[in-house]
Amino acid sequence: MYAWTNLIIFIAQTLDSLLTLYLYVVIISALMTWIEPNPYNPIVRFIYSITEPVFDWFRGHLPVILGGIDFSPLIVIIAIQAVQRVSSQASCTRWSLPTHEPGRKSARIRHPLDARRPR
Repeated sequence: MYAWTNLIIFIAQTLDSLLTLYLYVVIISALMTWIEPNPYNPIVRFIYSITEPVFDWFRGHLPVILGGIDFSPLIVIIAIQAVQRVSSQASCTRWSLPTHEPGRKSARIRHPLDARRPR
């Protein structure tokens, strides 16, 4: 059971790290639309190649409002944060791991041998 718990925690933390990295790439991509960088730059092409498919999917499912302002980066950021919150809570709740609640001290994870150790 301990190995499965560690595996679930590892997967949740890896997913969280990848989503955080993608969040930063989305923010950089949104900021790049204001400065219009060289489209032949390999870094710019890479950033657009990993963000535009997701943006296009959201653009296809969102109505055009407010004079054609593109809200797809904002929706992607909100979706990433929602997935991070759900995966974090699901992994902690499902495996009985302590979660951090504001205003409450976090639970101390006890080692099985703590009862035998002198304080």
